[in-house]
This record gives sequence, structure tokens and C-alpha cells, in this order.
Amino acid sequence: MSIDNILWIIFGIGVGFGLAAWLKIRSVSQKIEDSEREGNRILEDARHRADTILKEAQVEAKDILFKLRNDFDNETKETRLELKKREKWLNQKEENIDRKIESADKKEVELEKREKAIDEKERMAEENLHHYVELVEKEKAELEKLSGLTCDQAKELLLKMIENEAKYEGAKLIKRIENEAIEEADKRAKKIISTAIQRYAGEYVAERTVSVVSLPGEEMKGRIIGREGRNIRALEAATGIDLIIDDTPEAVILSGFNPVRREVARLSLMRLIADGRIHPARIEDVVKKVTLEVDQTIKEAGEQAAFDLGVHGIHPEMIKYIGSLKFRTSYSQNVLQHSIEVGFLCGIMAAELGLNSKLARRMGLLHDIGKAIDHEVDGPHALIGSKLAKKFGEASKVVHAIAAHHEDVPPNTVYALLVQAADSLSGARPGARKELLENYVKRLEDLEQIAKSFSGVETAYAIQAGRELRVIVESQQVSDETAVLLSRDIAKRIEETMSFPGQIKVTVIRETRAVEIANK
Repeated sequence: MSIDNILWIIFGIGVGFGLAAWLKIRSVSQKIEDSEREGNRILEDARHRADTILKEAQVEAKDILFKLRNDFDNETKETRLELKKREKWLNQKEENIDRKIESADKKEVELEKREKAIDEKERMAEENLHHYVELVEKEKAELEKLSGLTCDQAKELLLKMIENEAKYEGAKLIKRIENEAIEEADKRAKKIISTAIQRYAGEYVAERTVSVVSLPGEEMKGRIIGREGRNIRALEAATGIDLIIDDTPEAVILSGFNPVRREVARLSLMRLIADGRIHPARIEDVVKKVTLEVDQTIKEAGEQAAFDLGVHGIHPEMIKYIGSLKFRTSYSQNVLQHSIEVGFLCGIMAAELGLNSKLARRMGLLHDIGKAIDHEVDGPHALIGSKLAKKFGEASKVVHAIAAHHEDVPPNTVYALLVQAADSLSGARPGARKELLENYVKRLEDLEQIAKSFSGVETAYAIQAGRELRVIVESQQVSDETAVLLSRDIAKRIEETMSFPGQIKVTVIRETRAVEIANK
């Protein structure tokens, strides 16, 4: 290829590139112009739209402003009306206040006049009082001179005469009421109580408050004590009962407040003695077994007592507490047997009176339930038992009868009075309760001394094992009516100063003897 051709080719290529560049530039310029025209068009549209929105906003603002002006005018109008009403009301109030002030001023003037009149009357009254006091003093001095008594002496004499007269009249009234009540109720009460006693015949077994275990020989004491006292300590720790090993031949004394634990200790010790193997491990094993057996015995005793009385629906825990009374004594009377007796007696008397005998038997059985835990809880056993019965869902009548059977709360039902009577009857019957000779003699002496401490008493005798106190009085000092009051005072003093089971009857005896000697 020649150089000219090459040059032409290069020239053609350069011309092509130049033409292409010119076309490109031309196209870009055209697009820029189109864009400018489009932007101007959009800007113009935006201006028109902004003008439209501005005009609409101005119109809307005018509408809102007009509406606000109307609302403000309406509210202002209402406020003005309200203010006018308030102003009118205040004006009326002010007029009323002015009238009241005028009235008060008039009353104040009138009160001042009355006050002056009252002051004048008070002054005159003081003068009259002073004059009357002088007259009374003169009359008093004249009366003292005539009677020979001072004012205090005359007052004391008058009060004493009134007191004696009131006592006399009160004694007559009491005696009349008592006679009427006795005539109406004595036969009925005797019939009910005698019927209850005749229809119930219960067994009585005396139990001791301290358990004694007999030993086969003196050498057994050493085995019970063990090396360095290990056995006796283990037994006391396992049962909670004190073992007293003294000079008593072939016997060990078990002492403790809890009768159930004492029974567990007694049975455990008897089994250990019979078995012959006495060591701490064996002691713990035997005590556990005996405890389970005693718990079962307690449960069976409670269930049997409830079954015998026909009482059902008692809480299982209450059954256990009832059964535990088998190992509790009161004045050497078994408390479970006593509770069963009271239950039967309550039921019999309730049936005689036409009451619910089943409910009465339930009250009698549960009346001493507090004694099952009174060694663990402070307070009277009647209140403890009522709280226990309430805890386990007993009826309010039953709870009240338990609480009231020793007058810890006033009885307010016939059932509560029946429980009181049955409790006294069970505890006071011959052979039911026993006490030491020293305590027995001391109680009789205290009864007689209490009676002799009253004025007018000649002598006193405690009879019927301390169930009755007969007081002989001097007929010159004590009248028939005063004897009634004296018997009540002696009975009240006995209740306040002595502790005793059942009841004590106080009989005051007054007699007048006329003696004349015939001579020849």
C-alpha cells in the first residue's frame, strides 16, 4: 500500500471521529435545551399551584377567624349573663347580711338588757342564799342542841337505819323469792337428777398421778441406771419422763406432767425389764413401738367413747384428744370416764326436759377436752377446750357449753346449765373422787374457820366429807332474814378463797330456846 493511500485512510478516520464528536455535542446541546424548557415549564406550574394554595389558605384562614370570632362573641355573651346573675345574687346576699346584722344588733342590745337583769337576780339570789345558809346553820345548831348529836353523827345514824331497813326488806324479798322458786322447781329438779342417777351406772377406777413400776429384784435398778447412767438418761430423753430410783424396795417411780408420756414410759420400762436387754439402742426401739401402740390405744379409746355415747362426726384430731383423757386424772378420777358419765347424764336430763339429747351428750363428752392439753397451754381448761372445739368445727352451742361449765363465761343456754349440773353430779357422787387425808382434814378446818370468821356465828361443822357446812348462829344477834344473807356471804367467801370439786352446801341454823323452871 502506498503512502498516499495510508494518508487518505488516516484522514478519513480523523474526519469520521470529528463528525461523530460533532454529532455527540449536538445531541447533548439539544438535550440541555429540552431540559431547560421542561424545568421552566415545571417551575411555572409550581408557581401557579403555589398561588392557588396560598389563595385557598387565605380563604380558609378567613373562615377560621370568622368562626373563632363568633365563638368568642357567644362565650363572652354567656359569661356576661352569668356575671350579671352572680352580681344580682351577691346583691341579694349583701342585703340579707345587712338585715341579719341589724337583727343581731337588736338581739345584742336585748341580751345586754337580759344580762343586766340576770346579774341583778344572781346578786339577789346570792344574798338570799347567804341568808338561808345562816338560817340553816342556826336551825342545825338548834337541832344538835336538842338531839345531843352532831350533824355527822345524825347522818351516820340515819344511814345505818336506812341500811338495816334495806337489808331487812331485801332479806325478806330474797327469802320469799327463794321459797317460791324452791316450791316450783325443787320437785322437778330432784326428779330429773334422780332419774339421771338411776338410769346411769358407771364403773370407777382410781388411777394415780405418779406411775410406779415394780422390779423383780434390787439388782434391776443398776441395770436400769446403766454404766455411768447411760440407760436412765436414754430412757428419760426418749420418753420425756423423770425416773426416780430411791430407797423404795423393788420399785421405780415415773414422774411427769404429761400422762400419755408417763404411760409410754411405764409400758416401755416394763417391756425392757421383761426382755432383759437394756441399752440405749434397745430403749429407743422399744419406746418407738410403745408410742405407736399407745397412740393406737388413744385413738381406739376416743372412738369407743364417741360410739358409746352415740356421738358422730367428731374431727379425728378431737377423737385423739378425747382418747388421751384416758391417761389423765382429776382428784384421782379418770377424766375420760368422767366425760363419758357427764355425757350420759346430760343426755338423760336433756331427754327429760324435751331437749336434743344427742347434742347434750356431745357437750358432756367434750366439756373437759381442754384437760388433754392444759399442761401445754396456759389458761383455764374450760376456755382452752372451747378454743380447741371451735378450731375443729364444733357448733357454737357446744363451744359455749364447754367454756361455761366452770363459769369462766356466763352460761346463756339451758345446755350449758345441764353440763354444769352433770359435771357436778359426776364429780360429787360418793367414791368418784379421792384426796389425801391431810388435804381432806385441812379443807374441813378451812371451811369451819371461814364460817366462824363472820359475826354472830356460834359454831360451825363441816359434814358429809366437806360437801355441807352447817353454821349455828346466835339468835339474839342474827334474825331469820339476816340468816339468809349470812348463808350467801359464807358461800361467796368459800368460792373466793378455796378450791374444791363439785358443790358445798351452806346451811345456817338459828333457833330460839325458851327455858323456865317450875318450883314448889
